[in-house]
Amino acid sequence: MIELGRQISEWSIESISDSEIPTLESYRGKPLLILFFNLGCPGCKGRALPFANWVNIEYKDKINVLGIHTNFEGVDFTDEQLVDCKSEFYINFPYFRDKNFNTTFINYGAGGTPHWILVDENTNLNYSIFGSDPNNALLRLDLKIQELTK
Repeated sequence: MIELGRQISEWSIESISDSEIPTLESYRGKPLLILFFNLGCPGCKGRALPFANWVNIEYKDKINVLGIHTNFEGVDFTDEQLVDCKSEFYINFPYFRDKNFNTTFINYGAGGTPHWILVDENTNLNYSIFGSDPNNALLRLDLKIQELTK
């Protein structure tokens, strides 16, 4: 579990398409929004992935976006399914598979999917929130992003 204002630990993620796995350090210098999602989650597919795409466009020069597909509920998806979801959901940010299905999810104290982790330019936890309700989690997250990117 990570605490607000403290540096997050390095993630444990795996490539799904032979892409290079970024380090946490490679994101230092610009805020980072991490989305934990699962293809079996209706809120992820219907609201969280589109919101993350929007953030990546709206705040393109001010924030990085990273997706981590996690499997905390027991249903696994193949690499092919994870690759195919890029075009199906128009994903415009890099995303990876959580190692051992949920290692980073657990280490970061996520509560379900979708779960959002917002870190500042020094990789310190700025905000953590579960959900995809546009009038709650996404609104709050957008306000935090605005504060962080001013």
